[in-house]
Amino acid sequence: MVSTQTVLLVLIGLGAGLALWTIVTFNRLIRRRNLMREGWSGIDVQLKRRHTLIPNLVETVKAYSRHEKLLLEKVAALRGGADDEDIPQRVTRENALTDQLKTLFALAEAYPDLKADRNYRQLMEQLADIEDQIQYARRYYNGAVRDYNIAAESFPSNLVAKLFSFPLAAFFQIETATQRAAPNVEMP
Repeated sequence: MVSTQTVLLVLIGLGAGLALWTIVTFNRLIRRRNLMREGWSGIDVQLKRRHTLIPNLVETVKAYSRHEKLLLEKVAALRGGADDEDIPQRVTRENALTDQLKTLFALAEAYPDLKADRNYRQLMEQLADIEDQIQYARRYYNGAVRDYNIAAESFPSNLVAKLFSFPLAAFFQIETATQRAAPNVEMP
């Protein structure tokens, strides 16, 4: 026959084991969430770099294409979006900006003198570098989101995630401006 003291010790041991497991799982979720935030910070830095470069690019193109004012205004307006948007809103705005940049690149193709301009070439090289950095930062962020979401959805860690309100995170899917689908640009 099992004594009450033995049962009590087993229950205390199970309780302590459960508490320890909960603490370890909670800390693992916190670590993954912080890695995800670090990844988002990397994306944000690159997007800010791109937004800083765009006015210079727009001004350079303006000198060659005064009649394309509407396109340039759209690019400038999309660049000025709010930084405090949530990720799905930010993705939508950044993809719209990317589409306008594609059109801007196509416009530059129509002006051979512009492509030969040293300032324009330097700006385009910087933009290509920024787009590469955005891609790298996005990959890191999306990997961190994947790992976090797996931990938050997998049993039994999902129990801790639900208990302490760890919501699933959204991936950051954005096209790069260097992926040039042929935009429809009509020149007068």
